[in-house]
Amino acid sequence: MADATSSTKITMKLLIDPSPLRPRVLFAEAGKDAVDFLFSLLTMPAGVAVKLLGKGSMIGSYGNLYASAEELDGTYIQSGVDKDVILCPAVVSPVASASSCSLFRLPEPSSLLTPRRFFGCGNPFNNDFHTSVTDQRGSRCPSCGNQMTTEFRYVSGQVQNTSTGGFVQGVVTYTVTDDLRISPMSAISSIARLSNLAARGLSAPQEKTVQIGYKEGLEILEASFKSKTVLTDVFLGKKLSPSNKGTTLLSKATRSECLTWRV
Repeated sequence: MADATSSTKITMKLLIDPSPLRPRVLFAEAGKDAVDFLFSLLTMPAGVAVKLLGKGSMIGSYGNLYASAEELDGTYIQSGVDKDVILCPAVVSPVASASSCSLFRLPEPSSLLTPRRFFGCGNPFNNDFHTSVTDQRGSRCPSCGNQMTTEFRYVSGQVQNTSTGGFVQGVVTYTVTDDLRISPMSAISSIARLSNLAARGLSAPQEKTVQIGYKEGLEILEASFKSKTVLTDVFLGKKLSPSNKGTTLLSKATRSECLTWRV
Protein backbone atom coordinates (compact mmCIF):
# COMPACT_ATOMS: atom_id res chain seq x y z
CA MET A 1 0.00 0.00 0.00
CA ALA A 2 1.29 3.46 -0.88
CA ASP A 3 2.39 5.83 1.81
CA ALA A 4 0.70 9.15 2.60
CA THR A 5 2.93 11.22 0.35
CA SER A 6 1.93 9.32 -2.78
CA SER A 7 -1.82 9.71 -2.37
CA THR A 8 -4.09 11.36 -4.88
CA LYS A 9 -3.82 15.16 -5.09
CA ILE A 10 -6.85 17.39 -5.67
CA THR A 11 -6.43 21.00 -6.77
CA MET A 12 -8.42 24.00 -5.52
CA LYS A 13 -7.95 27.75 -6.07
CA LEU A 14 -8.25 30.06 -3.04
CA LEU A 15 -9.04 33.77 -2.99
CA ILE A 16 -7.24 35.18 0.05
CA ASP A 17 -7.45 38.38 2.05
CA PRO A 18 -3.70 38.95 2.67
CA SER A 19 -4.22 41.32 5.61
CA PRO A 20 -1.15 40.93 7.87
CA LEU A 21 -3.34 41.22 10.96
CA ARG A 22 -5.81 38.53 9.97
CA PRO A 23 -5.11 36.71 6.71
CA ARG A 24 -8.02 34.50 5.74
CA VAL A 25 -9.56 32.58 2.88
CA LEU A 26 -12.47 34.49 1.38
CA PHE A 27 -13.70 31.63 -0.78
CA ALA A 28 -12.38 28.95 -3.10
CA GLU A 29 -13.02 27.86 -6.66
CA ALA A 30 -13.33 24.09 -6.79
CA GLY A 31 -13.89 21.50 -9.47
CA LYS A 32 -15.78 18.24 -9.32
CA ASP A 33 -12.98 16.27 -7.62
CA ALA A 34 -12.66 18.72 -4.73
CA VAL A 35 -16.42 19.02 -4.20
CA ASP A 36 -16.91 15.25 -4.40
CA PHE A 37 -14.21 14.84 -1.76
CA LEU A 38 -15.83 17.40 0.58
CA PHE A 39 -19.29 15.86 0.21
CA SER A 40 -17.86 12.36 0.66
CA LEU A 41 -16.91 13.32 4.22
CA LEU A 42 -20.64 13.09 4.99
CA THR A 43 -20.61 9.41 4.01
CA MET A 44 -17.73 8.48 6.30
CA PRO A 45 -18.68 6.34 9.31
CA ALA A 46 -17.66 7.86 12.63
CA GLY A 47 -15.44 4.88 13.40
CA VAL A 48 -13.42 5.49 10.24
CA ALA A 49 -13.02 9.17 11.14
CA VAL A 50 -11.69 8.27 14.60
CA LYS A 51 -9.24 5.75 13.15
CA LEU A 52 -7.95 8.27 10.61
CA LEU A 53 -7.65 11.21 13.00
CA GLY A 54 -6.61 9.37 16.16
CA LYS A 55 -8.59 8.98 19.39
CA GLY A 56 -6.90 11.96 21.05
CA SER A 57 -8.02 14.39 18.34
CA MET A 58 -11.73 13.91 18.94
CA ILE A 59 -13.75 16.50 20.87
CA GLY A 60 -15.85 15.19 23.73
CA SER A 61 -16.05 11.50 24.61
CA TYR A 62 -16.15 9.85 21.21
CA GLY A 63 -12.46 8.94 21.38
CA ASN A 64 -13.06 7.21 24.71
CA LEU A 65 -15.91 5.22 23.17
CA TYR A 66 -13.63 4.08 20.36
CA ALA A 67 -10.82 3.21 22.80
CA SER A 68 -13.23 1.16 24.91
CA ALA A 69 -14.23 -0.97 21.93
CA GLU A 70 -10.59 -1.26 20.87
CA GLU A 71 -9.45 -2.44 24.31
CA LEU A 72 -12.40 -4.74 25.05
CA ASP A 73 -11.19 -8.31 25.55
CA GLY A 74 -12.44 -10.86 23.03
CA THR A 75 -14.00 -12.84 25.88
CA TYR A 76 -16.79 -10.25 26.08
CA ILE A 77 -17.53 -10.10 22.35
CA GLN A 78 -20.21 -12.20 20.71
CA SER A 79 -18.96 -15.28 18.89
CA GLY A 80 -18.44 -14.61 15.19
CA VAL A 81 -18.38 -10.83 15.61
CA ASP A 82 -15.26 -9.00 14.42
CA LYS A 83 -14.13 -5.82 16.19
CA ASP A 84 -13.40 -4.21 12.83
CA VAL A 85 -17.14 -3.97 12.18
CA ILE A 86 -17.09 -1.15 14.76
CA LEU A 87 -13.49 0.06 14.67
CA CYS A 88 -13.11 0.44 10.89
CA PRO A 89 -16.51 -0.02 9.25
CA ALA A 90 -16.67 -0.04 5.48
CA VAL A 91 -17.49 3.08 3.48
CA VAL A 92 -20.07 1.68 1.09
CA SER A 93 -21.88 4.78 -0.14
CA PRO A 94 -21.93 4.90 -3.96
CA VAL A 95 -21.43 8.69 -3.88
CA ALA A 96 -18.00 8.29 -2.28
CA SER A 97 -15.87 9.17 -5.29
CA ALA A 98 -12.75 7.30 -6.33
CA SER A 99 -10.67 10.38 -5.54
CA SER A 100 -11.81 10.53 -1.91
CA CYS A 101 -11.30 6.80 -1.38
CA SER A 102 -7.78 6.85 -2.78
CA LEU A 103 -6.97 10.07 -0.89
CA PHE A 104 -7.52 8.30 2.44
CA ARG A 105 -6.45 4.91 1.02
CA LEU A 106 -9.86 3.40 1.73
CA PRO A 107 -11.18 0.50 -0.35
CA GLU A 108 -13.48 1.45 -3.22
CA PRO A 109 -17.20 1.23 -2.29
CA SER A 110 -17.83 -1.15 -5.19
CA SER A 111 -15.21 -3.58 -3.87
CA LEU A 112 -17.11 -3.91 -0.58
CA LEU A 113 -20.47 -4.81 -2.06
CA THR A 114 -21.14 -8.56 -2.37
CA PRO A 115 -23.69 -9.35 -5.12
CA ARG A 116 -26.93 -10.47 -3.58
CA ARG A 117 -28.22 -13.93 -4.53
CA PHE A 118 -31.77 -15.17 -4.11
CA PHE A 119 -33.27 -18.59 -4.73
CA GLY A 120 -36.76 -19.78 -5.42
CA CYS A 121 -38.66 -23.02 -5.89
CA GLY A 122 -38.20 -24.68 -9.26
CA ASN A 123 -41.12 -27.10 -8.95
CA PRO A 124 -43.17 -26.61 -12.17
CA PHE A 125 -46.28 -28.01 -10.44
CA ASN A 126 -46.15 -25.48 -7.63
CA ASN A 127 -48.42 -22.60 -8.62
CA ASP A 128 -47.02 -20.45 -5.83
CA PHE A 129 -43.34 -21.00 -6.69
CA HIS A 130 -42.86 -17.33 -7.52
CA THR A 131 -44.24 -15.98 -4.25
CA SER A 132 -41.32 -16.95 -2.01
CA VAL A 133 -37.57 -16.37 -2.24
CA THR A 134 -34.65 -17.01 0.11
CA ASP A 135 -31.03 -15.96 0.36
CA GLN A 136 -30.10 -19.44 1.63
CA ARG A 137 -29.80 -21.92 -1.23
CA GLY A 138 -31.52 -25.21 -0.40
CA SER A 139 -34.10 -23.80 2.00
CA ARG A 140 -37.46 -25.58 1.93
CA CYS A 141 -40.27 -24.06 -0.10
CA PRO A 142 -43.15 -23.13 2.25
CA SER A 143 -45.69 -24.21 -0.39
CA CYS A 144 -44.46 -27.63 -1.56
CA GLY A 145 -41.49 -28.47 0.64
CA ASN A 146 -39.00 -28.81 -2.22
CA GLN A 147 -35.56 -27.30 -1.93
CA MET A 148 -35.30 -23.75 -3.28
CA THR A 149 -32.32 -23.97 -5.63
CA THR A 150 -33.41 -21.95 -8.68
CA GLU A 151 -31.43 -18.72 -8.64
CA PHE A 152 -33.33 -15.51 -9.30
CA ARG A 153 -31.54 -12.53 -10.78
CA TYR A 154 -31.41 -9.60 -8.38
CA VAL A 155 -32.01 -6.21 -9.97
CA SER A 156 -30.88 -3.26 -7.86
CA GLY A 157 -33.37 -0.46 -7.41
CA GLN A 158 -30.53 2.07 -7.46
CA VAL A 159 -30.24 4.16 -10.62
CA GLN A 160 -27.07 3.22 -12.43
CA ASN A 161 -24.58 6.07 -12.64
CA THR A 162 -23.25 6.31 -16.19
CA SER A 163 -21.19 9.44 -15.54
CA THR A 164 -17.69 9.66 -14.06
CA GLY A 165 -18.92 8.76 -10.58
CA GLY A 166 -18.99 10.85 -7.45
CA PHE A 167 -21.81 13.15 -6.40
CA VAL A 168 -21.86 16.38 -8.44
CA GLN A 169 -21.74 17.20 -12.13
CA GLY A 170 -18.36 18.10 -13.55
CA VAL A 171 -19.51 20.67 -16.10
CA VAL A 172 -19.41 23.66 -13.73
CA THR A 173 -17.08 25.24 -11.18
CA TYR A 174 -18.20 25.46 -7.57
CA THR A 175 -17.73 28.06 -4.84
CA VAL A 176 -16.58 26.79 -1.44
CA THR A 177 -16.68 29.25 1.46
CA ASP A 178 -14.35 29.18 4.43
CA ASP A 179 -17.04 27.40 6.46
CA LEU A 180 -17.59 24.81 3.70
CA ARG A 181 -20.77 26.14 2.16
CA ILE A 182 -20.78 24.85 -1.41
CA SER A 183 -22.74 26.21 -4.36
CA PRO A 184 -22.39 26.33 -8.16
CA MET A 185 -20.36 29.34 -9.25
CA SER A 186 -21.99 31.81 -11.64
CA ALA A 187 -20.81 35.09 -13.15
CA ILE A 188 -23.51 37.04 -11.28
CA SER A 189 -22.74 35.50 -7.90
CA SER A 190 -18.99 36.00 -8.41
CA ILE A 191 -19.41 39.67 -9.30
CA ALA A 192 -21.72 40.20 -6.31
CA ARG A 193 -19.27 38.49 -3.98
CA LEU A 194 -16.29 40.50 -5.25
CA SER A 195 -18.29 43.74 -5.06
CA ASN A 196 -19.18 42.96 -1.46
CA LEU A 197 -15.51 42.34 -0.65
CA ALA A 198 -14.51 45.62 -2.32
CA ALA A 199 -17.12 47.48 -0.25
CA ARG A 200 -15.46 46.12 2.88
CA GLY A 201 -12.10 47.52 1.82
CA LEU A 202 -10.60 44.33 0.40
CA SER A 203 -9.24 45.81 -2.78
CA ALA A 204 -6.31 43.49 -3.39
CA PRO A 205 -7.22 39.87 -2.71
CA GLN A 206 -4.68 37.28 -3.77
CA GLU A 207 -5.12 33.95 -5.54
CA LYS A 208 -3.41 30.80 -4.36
CA THR A 209 -3.68 27.34 -5.88
CA VAL A 210 -3.46 24.56 -3.31
CA GLN A 211 -3.45 20.81 -3.43
CA ILE A 212 -5.42 18.50 -1.18
CA GLY A 213 -3.51 15.33 -0.40
CA TYR A 214 -3.61 12.85 2.46
CA LYS A 215 -2.40 15.31 5.12
CA GLU A 216 -4.63 18.19 3.97
CA GLY A 217 -7.61 15.83 3.67
CA LEU A 218 -7.21 14.75 7.28
CA GLU A 219 -6.85 18.37 8.41
CA ILE A 220 -10.05 19.33 6.55
CA LEU A 221 -11.86 16.38 8.13
CA GLU A 222 -10.77 17.37 11.65
CA ALA A 223 -11.33 21.10 11.16
CA SER A 224 -14.85 20.48 9.80
CA PHE A 225 -15.81 19.15 13.27
CA LYS A 226 -14.27 22.07 15.17
CA SER A 227 -14.09 25.23 13.10
CA LYS A 228 -16.07 27.75 11.04
CA THR A 229 -12.91 28.77 9.16
CA VAL A 230 -11.81 25.42 7.77
CA LEU A 231 -9.93 26.58 4.67
CA THR A 232 -8.09 29.30 6.58
CA ASP A 233 -7.13 26.85 9.33
CA VAL A 234 -5.80 24.27 6.92
CA PHE A 235 -4.13 26.33 4.19
CA LEU A 236 -3.04 29.47 6.03
CA GLY A 237 -1.84 27.73 9.17
CA LYS A 238 -4.37 29.24 11.59
CA LYS A 239 -4.79 27.34 14.85
CA LEU A 240 -8.19 25.94 15.76
CA SER A 241 -8.30 27.41 19.27
CA PRO A 242 -6.08 28.82 22.04
CA SER A 243 -5.83 25.30 23.44
CA ASN A 244 -3.77 24.38 20.39
CA LYS A 245 -1.05 26.91 21.22
CA GLY A 246 2.35 25.44 20.50
CA THR A 247 0.96 22.67 18.30
CA THR A 248 0.02 22.48 14.66
CA LEU A 249 -3.42 21.60 13.43
CA LEU A 250 -3.91 17.84 13.47
CA SER A 251 -0.50 17.17 14.94
CA LYS A 252 -1.35 13.52 15.33
CA ALA A 253 -2.77 13.13 11.84
CA THR A 254 0.46 13.85 10.01
CA ARG A 255 1.71 10.38 10.73
CA SER A 256 2.50 8.54 7.52
CA GLU A 257 2.10 4.95 8.59
CA CYS A 258 -0.27 2.91 6.48
CA LEU A 259 -3.70 2.06 7.81
CA THR A 260 -4.94 -1.45 7.16
CA TRP A 261 -8.59 -1.77 6.26
CA ARG A 262 -10.43 -5.03 6.32
CA VAL A 263 -12.39 -5.69 3.11
